[in-house]
Order: sequence, then C-alpha cells, then structure tokens
Amino acid sequence: MRWFEIALVVLTLFTGLVWLLDKLVLAKRREARQGLLDDGKEPIVVDYSKAFFPVLAVVLILRSFVAEPFRIPSNSMMPTLLTGDFILVNKFTYGLRLPINNHKVIGIGEPQRGDVVVFRPPHHPDQDWIKRVVGLPGDRVGYHDNQVSVNGKALAYAPIGVYQGKGNGTEMTGAEELQEDLLGRQHHVLERTNLPFIDQGEGDWIVPPGHYFVMGDNRDNSEDSRYWGFLPEENLRGKAFLIWMNFDGGVDTSRIGNRIQ
Repeated sequence: MRWFEIALVVLTLFTGLVWLLDKLVLAKRREARQGLLDDGKEPIVVDYSKAFFPVLAVVLILRSFVAEPFRIPSNSMMPTLLTGDFILVNKFTYGLRLPINNHKVIGIGEPQRGDVVVFRPPHHPDQDWIKRVVGLPGDRVGYHDNQVSVNGKALAYAPIGVYQGKGNGTEMTGAEELQEDLLGRQHHVLERTNLPFIDQGEGDWIVPPGHYFVMGDNRDNSEDSRYWGFLPEENLRGKAFLIWMNFDGGVDTSRIGNRIQ
C-alpha cells in the first residue's frame, strides 16, 4: 500500500500547488487578458486541481493522522483476525507520524502488552504486517513447548474448544483454541498439537529499549519476532481496533463491526 500513500501525497501536493499558483498569479493574469487574447476560462488542469484538492487533502489527513484501512492477507492472526478481514487502524494512539517516511512528530502514547499493531517489519520495510505485542522494552520473553512466559511468569491458558476454520482458514480446522491471559489482557490463540516436529522459534529474549516483541495469535503459523527479531518503535503504523468488512470469496456479515481485542 506504500505506492498508494506516495501517490496520494504527490497528487495532494500537486493539486494544492496548482490551486495556490492560480489564486496568487494565474487568475489575475486571466482577468487582465480577458476580452483581449482569450475568454478568461480556467485551464483544465486548474479546474481539476481546484475540484480535487480539498477531497485529496481530507483523505490524506484522515489516513495519515486519524484512521487507515488495511486488509488481512494471511492466517497468522487467527482466530482473532481472518484472511479477508478489512480493518481500521488508529493512527494517533502511538503518536502522529508523517506519511511515507513514518517519522513521529508528536508523541502521544506507547503500545501496551496485548495490543494488535500494524507495522513495517525490519526485513520487509515496504510491507505492512500485523501482530500482537507480547513484550515491552526491558521484558524477558520466553517461548518453550507452546508456552509463553513474560518476566519469568508463565502465561495462563484456558481451553475454548476445537477450532473450526472457514474460507482460507480451513487448514487450521482441528487446532485447539485457547484463551491466553497476557498478564491481564485476554485473547484467543490457536495451537496445533498433532504437527510433526518443526522449528517453533523457541528461545528466550530480552527486549531492548525502543523495541517490542510481537507474535501472531496463530502460534504455529506466524512469522514473527521469534524468527526475525525485535520490532523497532519507529516501524509502528498504528493500533488495529475494528473489523469493518470481511470478503473471502463472499461477504461474511457476522464479522462486520467486531472490535479487535
């Protein structure tokens, strides 16, 4: 989606400059020449710029500083988010950032454990990913035998039942759905106990200052901090808070309006 962001910024700047140039210079020239060399009509570029600039400016401000839509492309956050979910991301919860370069200009808040965040991963800076914050700066995070621990405390799990996937998520049918208590923040995760041995990213980590440890809720099918390391604070894009549509071969109306926990 970065190409869309760049195009939006370029078009907004272009139409705004054309509108300003016309207001300060070109309009006066047309008035002086009207009846002599031409009929005083606005050039088509000026006409379109004056029409589209306000719309583009509003869209740019809303996307950059209020809320931005994203589409979930994978199963890594099941069962919380499904492939085909269209979500809204709060862009000011963690501070106001400039479009394109994502530079923070005003600090407002910081991520909390359990937040579902959209970010640009360090190894794919041109992509937008979504995971859950498990470790804050200074935390000691461990992952062994499908068990997460934070600062030496093993997280508590409550069984929900056998998961029944749908759409592109049918591959997870039969997985165990659990409620994970992330030191006071509850959410659901999936765990497969019938898989052959695979690298589950087991290990222990200490989160450095200015970084976060993020994981997907689909623990056996998520490329996250267990594999590529810590998430720098400057790579954050915002906090996911609402599902406004789901389309995965068809519209699933049951997911429209669901808040993201």
